Amino acid sequence: MMKAKIWCFAIAITMGYTAQAQQKEQVKVVKSATSNKVDVTIGGQPFTSFLYPDTLEKPVLYPLHAANGTIVTRGYPLAPRPGEPTDHPHHIGLWFNFENVNGLDFWNNSFAIPQDKKDKYGWIRTDRILETASGTTGKLAYHANWINQKKEVLLEETTRFEFSGDKQQRVIDRVTTLKAVIPVTFTDAKDGLLGLRLAQELQIPTNEDKKFTDDKGIVTEVKAGTTHIANGNYLTSLGKSGDAAWSTRGAWCKVYGKMGADSVSIAIIDHPKNPNYPTFWHARGYGLFAANPLGEKIFTNNASAKNLSLKPGESVTFRYRIVINNGKQDISPAKLNDIASAFAKR
Repeated sequence: MMKAKIWCFAIAITMGYTAQAQQKEQVKVVKSATSNKVDVTIGGQPFTSFLYPDTLEKPVLYPLHAANGTIVTRGYPLAPRPGEPTDHPHHIGLWFNFENVNGLDFWNNSFAIPQDKKDKYGWIRTDRILETASGTTGKLAYHANWINQKKEVLLEETTRFEFSGDKQQRVIDRVTTLKAVIPVTFTDAKDGLLGLRLAQELQIPTNEDKKFTDDKGIVTEVKAGTTHIANGNYLTSLGKSGDAAWSTRGAWCKVYGKMGADSVSIAIIDHPKNPNYPTFWHARGYGLFAANPLGEKIFTNNASAKNLSLKPGESVTFRYRIVINNGKQDISPAKLNDIASAFAKR
């Protein structure tokens, strides 16, 4: 009898610790009074900041921290870290845009584009923070305009973030609605739509320099890592791994690797209501991790294309969930399937 009581007590303690570990922490979402920034903390620790100054060509969440404090996004170009890659200066934190909207490139625009070439690129300008709320789920909503160099508006964007987390996990739910002001066509292109630039540790290790060419013929060379800390890998919901994940479809894709003493993973989860579900994964070994449902032509080797057109007043909505985990093991496919199923019901 005594052994049974002790066993029950031990189970109760274990369950208590498990419940405590899974308990949601308090989220604070605070708009800066002096700059175009909204800070998000979870459990009193920095998680991310929403940055929307005019010095950036688009709004971003930057940086992103795991629950243990580890920064899982690349530092460059805003806060470079020693030894990390400095290619693709438009890859900043977590962002949302596209390579070809009425011929304008919103994806590749950055400070590196010469002024005499800027008319080929687009900007996303946040003009209003619509909501900030703190609690077990933090909320942030904003309005932005997708504009050309003449500041003419092509699209109005309304985005809503929900932030949550516990002792080992951080979650971002993003819902973005784009409403056409003029006739707009998203012409099938490789670079889009939801993008994330990973910390160097989560890159796939390689000894080879690689070159990538955009639709304007601009070549970017990505140097092989020299610090030997890259140890990342990709895995999709359909079992594609490593570099083979690129150009394939899936309900989710995760990147995972060791960062310090912990295993860290980041998963992007698609939503069944999104156009062209399940999305294609624009997941590169050098650290670009993106979901692009509108890049079918390049991903199918010209077998098919997916152009999206909107008339004035028409809109399209995209929903994504980003899940960041740290711990002794990375999050399992079974658990990600459960999270994806729950997200699909929202």
